[in-house]
Amino acid sequence: MGENQTLSHHIDSVKKGKRAFENAFQSVSRMILKAGIQKITVKGKTTYQFDLFSKKKKHLIGMYDEINSFVSFVKDAAEGGSSGEMAFVLVGEPGNGKTFFVDFLCDQYREFLTKPDNRRYTFKFNNLDKLGSFGKIKTVESQTYEDPMILAMNLMETKDGSRKHFEKIFKFPPKKLESIYEKYRPLGACSAYIWELIRAHTDNDIKKMLAFIDIIPVPLIESLGTVTGKYPAKDKITSSAVDLLGEESIQRLLHISDTNNPYRFDLRRGALARVAGGGIHFSDEIYKNKKDLVQVYLGVIQNRSIELDGFKWPIDTLIIATSNNSEFDTFLAEREEAPIIDRCRICYVAHNTDYKLQETLTSYAIGSDVKTTFNHETLHQDPNLNYAASVGVILSRLPRSEKLTPVETMKLAAGEVAGEKSHKTLAELIDTLNRETDITKRFGQKGLGQRNLGRAVQLLLESSETNEGKCMFALDIFKALETIILDYVNDAQDRSKFLEDLKIARGLYRERVMTEMFNAYMDEPLAIKKDVMNYVNMIIGIDAENLGVDMMWKYKDPQSGELKAIKIDERYIQNVEDRLGLKTDEQRTSFRNSIRKIYGQKISVDINYDFMDNLELVKAVTDVRLKSDIAGAGSLIGALANRTNEENQKLYDRMVTTMMGKLKYCSTCAQKTIEYFCSQEDDK
Repeated sequence: MGENQTLSHHIDSVKKGKRAFENAFQSVSRMILKAGIQKITVKGKTTYQFDLFSKKKKHLIGMYDEINSFVSFVKDAAEGGSSGEMAFVLVGEPGNGKTFFVDFLCDQYREFLTKPDNRRYTFKFNNLDKLGSFGKIKTVESQTYEDPMILAMNLMETKDGSRKHFEKIFKFPPKKLESIYEKYRPLGACSAYIWELIRAHTDNDIKKMLAFIDIIPVPLIESLGTVTGKYPAKDKITSSAVDLLGEESIQRLLHISDTNNPYRFDLRRGALARVAGGGIHFSDEIYKNKKDLVQVYLGVIQNRSIELDGFKWPIDTLIIATSNNSEFDTFLAEREEAPIIDRCRICYVAHNTDYKLQETLTSYAIGSDVKTTFNHETLHQDPNLNYAASVGVILSRLPRSEKLTPVETMKLAAGEVAGEKSHKTLAELIDTLNRETDITKRFGQKGLGQRNLGRAVQLLLESSETNEGKCMFALDIFKALETIILDYVNDAQDRSKFLEDLKIARGLYRERVMTEMFNAYMDEPLAIKKDVMNYVNMIIGIDAENLGVDMMWKYKDPQSGELKAIKIDERYIQNVEDRLGLKTDEQRTSFRNSIRKIYGQKISVDINYDFMDNLELVKAVTDVRLKSDIAGAGSLIGALANRTNEENQKLYDRMVTTMMGKLKYCSTCAQKTIEYFCSQEDDK
């Protein structure tokens, strides 16, 4: 037997800190907390972002409250709190990331355990043919992947005797010893039975007894279901407690002569034993299971042991489950099922309501691979597609309120400016809604989920317009989303609201197109941004003491640190403020002060802040430049729509060239976007 396979070597490694001895909650908690924590503000409230969930190319987006709840739950259990006797259940609408959250956690946990310091070990019994009652069975692994330290704490016949022997032989520091014995649990039925047979065979000679033991690493192969295992809810006929607990093995009975031997039960036939050595058990749609299976879960969650025919196998497992709202409501209605709910920490999962974060989720739905048409020709993606799809689904997830318009709610939820409305207003709205007993009325609990967005993208890809034009045109996503709402949303009220939200989303897309058209006209990708910042700098400089008669104002650019000069154009300022509906001097002064205040707050945190999230200001500047300045030389819309003369055709060709060369359009979406711009569709 190799030196590193002995129990003494393993215990010595734990003593030196080269190997870990901790329960599942402590491992998961350590994995999350050591990865790093950031304090952030979300929807007007301070919360924490755990870096572990931001790793990988395809990581968790948003879910701040849910992740905070989970980390708190695991940390409490790791510190000996009541959470250690509970399961963590994620409840929410389909397609909001519940299963993805658990799968991501399991992937990270397996990766965490591959590091030598974190690897989990178990033990196996060798030379069992010498005992005479196992037939041709020579080696037996611990069925529940018990840690070798559990064996070390149960070497003698009694708990006290084992502790005295442990203290005497292994000489751990007092604090470390207490920490180890806090995790004490008895051996499982078959391990204890075999250990007693070995004791009798060796006449209680510990040295000879340990010769029967090998220390082995727990396998981390995902497909074996060890360390992280998933049990999906099955139909009523095929599901059985055997799937979770295991059953009597006929093959083993052919070898085992003693019918009282608990090793006749094959626990690995069930899903729980394979994750019982400090693993994560994931029960997908737990409340879809039939009642007797849910009762099995109740026993396992409460007692943390597998029980068969009076035999017990203590387990060390973090149990996470998911459920959709309808199944959970049905289960709650059955009052006799209250004990299982009592043993669950319910976490209600909301949809993502931040449209900026949604852009990453939308890119997941669209896919990272190069798309092709049915004829295998490369399919272009309209640069506005992601934005259009994101605001389309986000607005459907936001509840209506008398205090905030849908667009104001959307902007505040993304941490942006919404005129005079503050993030405090949104925080109050969320607090009020989250007191609702009907979960679906809470903030972000209803709306088009990620699967609905995926279906809309599929409809877009299969349409003849997309394949003929070889481009996924942004405006077409609204038709696809409308089809999804009509086909998949059953509630008439919800359907009506979602269709209204889609109209608002189209209006936002229209504003985005107006900005893009101005940039294309100016042959400058950032033209509108520069004009917005010109307005901001002008209203800051208009009251400056060093402003000369020529209205030239010098200022230090925060991005470059260079000294710049700008000519303050009062006519331009007035035109922008007229577009914003500011008629009186008091209104203008109040608005200018709010812009200056925002600038002061934002620029100290982000020197690249550009006011492009202030949609009203961007729209006003765009309108001034498009409908005033350009209209003076001839209407841009008229020129683009009527290309009968050579000058108009040249303008059109130049704008298409700019859109294709500098703004990431293709010929199809460039022409379609100009056509949409020239129409009066969605124009407010």
